[in-house]
Amino acid sequence: MNKNAIYSGLIALFVSTTTYGIFNFLESNEQTIKIEHVDSSPSRLTTYTDGDPHSFPLDFRQTAEDVLDAVVHIKSRHLYSGNVSTYDWRSIPHPFRDFFGDDFNKHFYSPKAPDQKNRAGKPYKVGTGSGVIVSEDGYIITNNHVIADADDIEVTLHDNSSYKARVVGTDPSTDLALLQVKGADLPQISFSDSDHVGIGEWVMAVGNPMGLNSTVTAGIVSAKGRNINILKEKYAVENFIQTDAAINPGNSGGALVNLDGGLIGINTAIASPTGTFAGYGFAIPSNIVSKIMEDLIQYGTVQRGVLGIMIKTLDNDLAKEKGLDLTAGVYVDSLMAQSAAGDAGLEKGDVIIEANGQKVRTSSELQGEVAQFRPGDKILIKYDRNGRVNEAEVTLNNRDGNTRVLSEEEALLMKKMGIDVKDLSKDELKKMKLSYGVQVEKIFPGKIRKHTQMRDDFIITHVDGEKVKNKDQLMEILSKKKGGVMLEGVYEDIPGEYFYAIGL
Repeated sequence: MNKNAIYSGLIALFVSTTTYGIFNFLESNEQTIKIEHVDSSPSRLTTYTDGDPHSFPLDFRQTAEDVLDAVVHIKSRHLYSGNVSTYDWRSIPHPFRDFFGDDFNKHFYSPKAPDQKNRAGKPYKVGTGSGVIVSEDGYIITNNHVIADADDIEVTLHDNSSYKARVVGTDPSTDLALLQVKGADLPQISFSDSDHVGIGEWVMAVGNPMGLNSTVTAGIVSAKGRNINILKEKYAVENFIQTDAAINPGNSGGALVNLDGGLIGINTAIASPTGTFAGYGFAIPSNIVSKIMEDLIQYGTVQRGVLGIMIKTLDNDLAKEKGLDLTAGVYVDSLMAQSAAGDAGLEKGDVIIEANGQKVRTSSELQGEVAQFRPGDKILIKYDRNGRVNEAEVTLNNRDGNTRVLSEEEALLMKKMGIDVKDLSKDELKKMKLSYGVQVEKIFPGKIRKHTQMRDDFIITHVDGEKVKNKDQLMEILSKKKGGVMLEGVYEDIPGEYFYAIGL
């Protein structure tokens, strides 16, 4: 036991002596830690080259400066109709109000909440998004879903100036809308050719995500010709540019630009399991946007040319099923009555490989190319038939099977009423046991939606007791009417006759 105590003491003495010696050695050298502040970053800008010997630094600052002023914040107000609860959010017990915070009332649209009442004291909800000024005199492109059914639209520029906006026209089939504000010499973004945008090209998204105004994000073009089945319209056109530039709620309607500051797309959607950015954003190509804008300005409605065919994207399985030697293109599954493509020589089983000089591998790419043209326009189609490539010049039709373009007066009338109508074929009329009638394909914001309970697919048979045999006759009758009119008709799936009165 005494030996153990001696050994322990010697070990303790050795450790103490060693520690003391090391401490004295460090103290005698008086070493200190020096902290330096670096005034300039040692890193260099990434160099971007387009293949020629002249390269330039990849820097988004000038692009951002060029485009920020032309991207606006849009606030749309939607008035409530009917009975609205008068529940006051401030009556929530304090523990709950403390838990949810002062912004809790944003989830409830109560007439007692002062920031949710218009001047007349009526309750409303608020939607926000982005828009792009495309002309000095105040035309602004945005998404239709940003301003759909809005009763009041306010546009705020990058310099915080605000304007009230009017809706020039909308196109739910592409989810685009055109607004106009009273302004002069406004900043604007010029269009670039989206057909020439390349996969891997640097792009920048500009908008107002999550309430953060004037936000820019950068990325590349990840893919083109995407169809994500987000638009539920019967004649929807989805031919999105996909990008990994961050796009979030509030970016809708904002700009996707190239490094030159040219508009190549309107940011529209994201693919995400959480509702926020997860690496995939989608924009409507600028070539489609510019055509829709021109139509809305010139005609008041979109003049959409069609090939008159039912199509499928060709893949390996379909190629095997049909005994085809190629696996990329658009398969012609059938031809519609009065088909423009059929008149030009295309047949069922052909595979379209090029349209308007652009290669097409998917149905969405073909739809995107055709969507840039109007009825009566000619488009060159290349197609494969039994291994041989053929060409055909197709004169596009409208959905009624002719090349007629809707007049400005007719377009304004339809816009005012808020309906899109079509003629019924003899077979369709026979199936519904009718001799005449015009079908309402879609109801948009307008007098009919505001003042009646009419729904899509209503078949108008009479106006003020006068028979309606076709679309042209309906237009002629309505153009002569003043004051109120009575629309009479039926539904295919509901028994009985229905009457809807509206004022023109």
